[in-house]
Parts: sequence; C-alpha cells; structure tokens
Amino acid sequence: MVNNKIAPITTCDLKMFLNKLTESDKYNTSKIITAYKVAEQAHKNQFRKSGEPYIIHPLCVSMILLELGMDTDTICAGMLHDVVEDTDMTLDEIRKQFGQDVAMLVDSVTKLGKIPYFSKEEQAAEDVRKIVIATAKDIRVIIIKLADRLHNMRTLQYRTVDGQLRTARETMNIFAPIAHRLGIYAIQNELEEISFKYLDQYAYQQIEGMLELDKKERENFIEVIKDEIRAEFKKYPDYKFLENATIDGRAKSIYSIYKKMFIQKKRFNQLYDKYAVRIIVDDQSQCYVVLGIIHNLFTPLPNRVKDYIANPKPNMYQSLHTTVVGKDGIAFEIQIRSWEMHRNAEYGIAAHWKYKERIKIEDTRFDNRVNWFRNIIEAQQSCDDVESIVDMIKDERMNDDILVMTPKGDPITMPNGCTIIDFAYKIHTEVGHKAMGARVNGSIVPLEYRISTGDIVEIITSKDPNKGPNRAWLNIATTTEAKTKIRTWFKKEKREENILQGKDMIDREFKRNKMNIPEEDMYNFLCDDFKRYNCETLDDYYASVGYGGIIISKIIQRLKNKYDKLYTPHNVEQINVKPSKKSKEINSHGIEFENGLDNCEIKISQCCSPMPYDEIVGFITRGKGVSIHKKTCPNYKAAIRKNADMNRWIEAHWRESKSEYFQVNMEVVAIDRIGLVYDITCIMTESRIMIKHSSSGTSKNKNAIFRASIYIANIEQLNNLFDKLKKVDGVISVNRV
Repeated sequence: MVNNKIAPITTCDLKMFLNKLTESDKYNTSKIITAYKVAEQAHKNQFRKSGEPYIIHPLCVSMILLELGMDTDTICAGMLHDVVEDTDMTLDEIRKQFGQDVAMLVDSVTKLGKIPYFSKEEQAAEDVRKIVIATAKDIRVIIIKLADRLHNMRTLQYRTVDGQLRTARETMNIFAPIAHRLGIYAIQNELEEISFKYLDQYAYQQIEGMLELDKKERENFIEVIKDEIRAEFKKYPDYKFLENATIDGRAKSIYSIYKKMFIQKKRFNQLYDKYAVRIIVDDQSQCYVVLGIIHNLFTPLPNRVKDYIANPKPNMYQSLHTTVVGKDGIAFEIQIRSWEMHRNAEYGIAAHWKYKERIKIEDTRFDNRVNWFRNIIEAQQSCDDVESIVDMIKDERMNDDILVMTPKGDPITMPNGCTIIDFAYKIHTEVGHKAMGARVNGSIVPLEYRISTGDIVEIITSKDPNKGPNRAWLNIATTTEAKTKIRTWFKKEKREENILQGKDMIDREFKRNKMNIPEEDMYNFLCDDFKRYNCETLDDYYASVGYGGIIISKIIQRLKNKYDKLYTPHNVEQINVKPSKKSKEINSHGIEFENGLDNCEIKISQCCSPMPYDEIVGFITRGKGVSIHKKTCPNYKAAIRKNADMNRWIEAHWRESKSEYFQVNMEVVAIDRIGLVYDITCIMTESRIMIKHSSSGTSKNKNAIFRASIYIANIEQLNNLFDKLKKVDGVISVNRV
C-alpha cells in the first residue's frame, strides 16, 4: 500500500541513522553527529529497561524526527532531549555548543522538577501545561515529544504492568489527541493502537483474531476492487491523469474497528469500512472527477458521502470519503485525495518541514493548528485547576465530529453530542452569553437540545445588555470551550456572588464530611491550597470555588485527610497488652486504638474480614494480641446483646498511612463482550484510581471476571467507584475480595 507511514523502529544504530540522514543534503550533518556524541557521553553509564544502552532511545527518537522531515535543530534536540533531565549536563552547556534554538527545545520537553503541594496527577498536568505553552510558541516542541512518546510506546513491553497501564492511559488521553489535532495520523494511529493493546488486551486479541480469520478473503476482495477500478478508468481515455492514479487498499486499524463496534454498537460484520480503498491523484479537481466515476461503477450508500475537501476537519484533514456497494453486495469505503492532501494527512503539521523549503507562517492551515494550543492555554488560564488542561485535551478524542450549518450556509464543525449552548459559544462568546434558545431546521428548541449533523442552527439571543449566562449552563454544556467561557464570565462579573457561593459550597462539604473548623483557623487550614491555585486571599479561594475554577469534588478528600490529622484527638489512656515481636504486623495493618494501645500483635479476623475504612473494633485475646472485627460482625453484635466480655472489646480505627492510600482487592463479574475491560479501566482512570495490578478471564458459566488490586483514599471513593462500575453495560456484580 502507498503511504508515508513512519517505520516501526524499536532499536537503531548510528550506521542506520547516518544512512537515512545522508539521503538529503538539507541537514547540517556535523552538528547532528556532534549532538549524538554529546548524548552518548552523557548517557554512557545508563541503560534502558530492555538492557540496551540508553543512547538507543534518543537515537531512535531522532530517527523518527528525521523520517518526519524535521530540521537540523529539531533532530539535535531529539538527540539531547533527556540529557538535562537525566544527566549532569546543563542547558547553558547545550546553549553554548548548539545554540539558543536547540536549548529552548530541550528545555521545553524536559519535565519540571517536583513542585511542592502538587499531587502526582497535578505534577503530570503541570508538565503537560509546560509543553503546551512552549508548543504555542514553537510547534517543534510537541513534535519532539510525540516522537519521544512513540518510541517509548514501541518498547512498552519492558515496563511493569502498572507502568504499562499508566503510560498507555496517558498516551490515549493526551498524546494521541494532540497528534490528531495536528493531523499527524501516522503517529496518532500507532499511539492509539499500542495503547489499546495494553488497556484492553482481551478486546484487542478478539478483533485481531477476527481480522486474521478473513485476512485472505479481505486481500482477495481488495485486489478485485482495485482491478475493477483500473478497468473502469481505461474507459475514460480523455482523462489522461487516470493512467497515473495510485490505487491501494488497507485494513482498518484494530482500535478504529473497536471504536465503531463500541460507540456505534455494531457487530464486526456490520462495519461498512473495515474494507477500504484509497485513490490518489494529482490535484483537487481530479478528486471530484474520480468520485463521479466511482459512483457510476458502484452503488453509493445514501448519506455516506463526506466531502472533507470543501469542509476540512478541524485539523485540516482533506479527502473525499464515500461508502459504496460492490457487485457481490459487500459495502466498502473509498477515499479519494490528492498527493498534497495525502502527505498532509499522514504528516500533518510536520509536512511543512518535510515538503517545503521553509515554513510559510501565513499559511492558514499552519495557523489553525498552532492556534488550538493557544486556545487551550487561554481556556486553562480561566480555570484555576491545573488538571483542567488535561481534560481539555482529552475532549479531543471523546467524540466524532459533526457538521452543523449556520442560516447563511457556513459549515461549523462540532463534537458529536454537543448542545445549543456549545454551538452558541462556538459562534462567538457574546452570542453564547446572550443565548436564549435556537431554531433548528426552522423549529424552536431549548438550550439543552442536542444538535445532529446536517442541522441548520440559528441562535436566538436576548437584547438585554445585562443578560449573561446561568450557572446551570455548566451542566448543559458538553465542550470545555463553552464551560470555560461561562466560568470566565462569572469570574469577571460576579465576584461577590462567587465568594458567597464558594463559601457556601465549602461549608456544605465540610458539614457532610463532619469537619468542624473554627472560622479563625480557616485561613491557616486552607493556605496550602492557596499555593496550588495561585490565590492570594481566602476570598480569592472562595470565589474560585464559586465560579468553578476549583472543583470541590477534587479537593475535599485532601482537605479531609488534613483535617483528620490536625483535629482528631490521639491522647488516650493506655492499657497493657502483650507486645508484638513482629512490628511489621502493626505497620502492615495500619490500625490504631482509641485508648492509645501500641506495639501489640494484631490479627485480622476471618469471620468478617474487615478492610481499610470499614468501621472496626478490637478484641483483646488471651496471649495473641488484638483481633480486629467489623462493627457489623455477628460475633461483636452477639457480645453486645449478651453483654459478654465487653471490657475486652476496644475502639479501633484505621491509621492514616503516609501515602494516604490503602490497597483493596476487587472483582467485577459481567456478561462477556468486546470493550468490557477498556470500559472498566476508563472509569478507574476518570475516578483517579491507581491500579497496582489487574487480570481478566472467564468463569465456568462464560461470564467475564475482572480482578484488580487498587489503592483508595477512603471508603467513599471506593463506594463511588463501585456505583459507577455497576452502571457499565453488562456488569452483574462488583465486590471486594
């Protein structure tokens, strides 16, 4: 098949790299070789998880950048991208030897040092934010980062299971959407495919098996279609360009098939475009000629023609797509594009380096892609939660695009499932602020109405100069752009209202969590959070919570843990119990007693098997320390009823661990289906659950069983997770084990 795919390099040597480098005379070869030697020296005593010398990684990253056609400084930065982070080399040394551009690029892809007060998630989000800000100034930053992530994904098998899942989730949520927005499908598709393989191995293997079963049939089918098209082209001798048209076939990627099956609820044999043929010609006008010939040869399916040439995707992807039915009744997709469109589709913004002598900054396509990063930064600045930038990027992959028309016939691309509110803010911020409703295809609809592709939408606005958004709109809007503009309005226009709203929200959450903090202590109690969210006063903090810049559900557990440490009494009367010779038993269970009992042997009773954050009591045994029971344990309840040995029952609770997390084993039983494991792990990721390890299989009755060992902060978090998992399609039960 004709394409410009990036070779799947997992390892590389200098000879292979130099052979590729010398294919073009546009590079400063001596500068790149010097960068290699510097990186090799800096990493000389370092090795990858695979056991290979570490220099293999920057060499492979540079090879990917070379295949993308990037410039000399970018390739040098690829060689040196880890030296500041992982070795003693400094940015000043890089700047002196390789210039300001290379130093800037290396600095931009270097992770930040540990930021005080930030959690792991916030730290990761801040690293992403740094990259996005740098990318808005120089797009080469993100291209280096994508090349770095691509090679890391290709060698992911050498990581631990937990590391594989964490990296795959981050790649699917952040780096694949960025590659999509930049139009670099060659990288996007590979990142998604590898991530999916690790996130849901069961579904991946099922679809892979289906494709393998009909591989020969598919290849034969595509060859027949190609022959029919070539034969048809010969009937049009006046169109000389048809003689040189490139015709090729492809199999849809496993992840693309999964998305179709999962999102559209279709079976494998219902997919129209698992067979696809691509036709590449010289220019745009020829594409439409070919479309007419194809529709004359095959029967087109109604409403299955997509003109991405006249209406490019937001990432400026252009092509004609049509789904047709062959003579044997099998439906398949045909893509028609020019060579320029094809290069732009595979390499996206990188095509500006690969196929042009210099970047034309005035190029609209280039500007549109860079502006997306600028819009992300602008939107994030109105939200005080640093993790919001990750949510904005994740939005890029959540839904397929739909095409909506204005009354004047202008096409507007929107995410599937968007509402009138989202569309209004897409048109203009002020249109959104003053929206009252809309006419869709001539009928009046409310703001929460969900738009479909092809709808003609006219926003009805208020003439009241004081009209503004409603807080309830935050629950109606589905796009981050709309939500951000609503929050920004409240931030600027309603400060006093925000302060009262935020204080009320915090007070309600504190009461719900039984946190009683004196008013005079409130500033000191919340001061650490000020630093997280750049608030200078308590009113600033309240205001940010009030307009939604700080999400209360994200901070309450951290504040609850802090409250328990500061305000829970620990000075209690001691009693004598046999000391434990095994101090590890105390530390591993993490249990404290109300009477201050310490250094005693602890045993978890098997009759009720209490787990972290269950309400518990201790029973003082004769010579065997303290046995821990749930307060709901039948043995404890029986003792209360009989009033037997009550002097031996003592109050107990789980000690706050240093990490503030406890390990819990869980099991999900569900009807077996493709995508089940992926759905479960997505919910865990969204719930910010850290997975230590997981496994999946089937029971004797053919139900799917998913088991995982996870870390939780408290029982409320676990219960919320279980509630969400129970709503997953096909889930029968969710339990601790």
